[in-house]
Amino acid sequence: MSTGVLALLSLLPIIAVGVFLVGLRWPASKAMPISYLVAVGLALFVWKVPGANVAAASINGLVTAGTLLYIIFGAILLLNTLQESGGIKTIRQGFIDISPDRRIQVIIIAWLFGSFIEGSAGFGTPAAVAVPLLVGLGFPAMAAVIAGMVIQSTPVSFGAVGTPILVGVQSGLSADTSITNDFLTLVTAIGGKVSILHMIAGTLVPLFVVALMTRFFGKNKSFTEGIKVWKFALFAAFAMTIPYVIVANVLGPEFPSMIGGLVGLAIVVTAAKKGFLMPPKEEAWDFEEKSKWDPEWIGKLEIKDIAHKSGSMSMFKAWLPYILVGVFLVLTRLKTLPIMGWLQSWTVKFENIFGSGITSSFQPLYLPGTIFIVVSLITYFAHGMNANAYKRAWGQSAKTMIAASTALVFTVPMVQVFLNTGGGAAGYDRMPIELANGVAALAGEYWPIFATFIGGIGAFIAGSNTVSNMMFALFQYDVGAQIGVDATWIVALQAVGGAAGNMICVHNVVAASAVVGLVGKEGAVIRKTLFPFTYYALLSGAVGYSIVWYSQKGIFNIGSFIAVAIAFAAVYIIATNNKRAKLLIPTSPVNVKSAK
Repeated sequence: MSTGVLALLSLLPIIAVGVFLVGLRWPASKAMPISYLVAVGLALFVWKVPGANVAAASINGLVTAGTLLYIIFGAILLLNTLQESGGIKTIRQGFIDISPDRRIQVIIIAWLFGSFIEGSAGFGTPAAVAVPLLVGLGFPAMAAVIAGMVIQSTPVSFGAVGTPILVGVQSGLSADTSITNDFLTLVTAIGGKVSILHMIAGTLVPLFVVALMTRFFGKNKSFTEGIKVWKFALFAAFAMTIPYVIVANVLGPEFPSMIGGLVGLAIVVTAAKKGFLMPPKEEAWDFEEKSKWDPEWIGKLEIKDIAHKSGSMSMFKAWLPYILVGVFLVLTRLKTLPIMGWLQSWTVKFENIFGSGITSSFQPLYLPGTIFIVVSLITYFAHGMNANAYKRAWGQSAKTMIAASTALVFTVPMVQVFLNTGGGAAGYDRMPIELANGVAALAGEYWPIFATFIGGIGAFIAGSNTVSNMMFALFQYDVGAQIGVDATWIVALQAVGGAAGNMICVHNVVAASAVVGLVGKEGAVIRKTLFPFTYYALLSGAVGYSIVWYSQKGIFNIGSFIAVAIAFAAVYIIATNNKRAKLLIPTSPVNVKSAK
């Protein structure tokens, strides 16, 4: 069978997702079973994978889905605990004191706090922490999920203390020992290149977040209202990405996102309190009252305005649970401390399922869900909660988690079947590799522009930048060598694309939506995150093309043309929308009133 036909067949499970989930707007609980059946059918009848292997991959997927549901439960429990204790009410007031402007709040929480959490834990944890916090502050559930997904880009390559680079890229490349004798040095250098590409593309991410929020969830459905805070958004972007690049190129892949997020938080929150680049209070942007929201935006997670039993709570006590989450995530992920080894010592493992060679395992104590539950218990005592309130928090969290289970028990097994299609009687390579082979055959010298999209497709399917890098790092390196360019830049493009793919990854969207009770609206979320993903992958690929071909083609090449075109488009949009906003302010009392 030809490379093109195999690539097209490999694309069918993804096409099923696109048609039913995104196109026809089916809920994931209905669309993903179809995608799973398509993947199973291809595995059995085209790739001729033994039935035992397909069953084993499905079981491995169910185990992974169970760990995701555990994380979801822990995240919801922590939020509900804070709601019942009155902590959310205090946190909300603290943000209002910094700025009542929702645009400023979403940048601080999603972009900066989310980057720190990503650097600490990875694996979708920022969505489990930042998304419910935004809902607790009064954001529509769908707006919170989209914000949480869009920032799942720049910090992801260095998430979980550098796992996507140190584990994903290194394990992918190490299959070919002819490349180097020192893979750690090689992937550390690749990590430095990854950070540069991320900084270039990530500069506009905070602006994307606020513009999407005002366009889809504002009264006036206006990009202009979001773009109006472009100065603050760019300031917040650079406050994170400048230390991020420095750390990646000086200290290595472990800490760029974590330190970048922390430094950014310190700089931006301090600046915001002093009013630096902030919109005037009379122009503060807010959502309409909840009764006027589109029902599609609202999740089943109900946030109540509950005060602490004493009537007030200190800001430190209210934030203590999130501080503890951050501290515990860092302490349990540092290899220099023994805690990581202690927690990982208990591993539940199902080896060689059905004699397939597929092994499924998880480490209960090491999962972020355990940290969330432990912090919830600490909060119960620290906030002086009563037993009935805490019981309500557990009951509500269990109901929300169960609602997410249907989608995940088909989504993750589909992923595992797709990934485990190698070694079949037909002799074809795994579906993701056959798909990449087909694209590479068509792309030729233009491969750098497509490299990020392959990384993104890998993350879209697998739900992990690390897994995408493991699948495609060596493939990307080989293609780079074949077209005669610096192959390490091509691997860097893979890592950047794999990070951006988290914006549209189905099971990440399902998990983030489940945390706030927005089950069944996953397709609507992906439709709104497709554009920022396309921007991110295209700009990174264009810059990468310009870099690798500069010595042979000069500065004027298709990559630089695309990059400059995107830059000019961004400047034009910011300038025209900012001008329009200035014209509207003195003549639109309705606009001012709605912002109060």
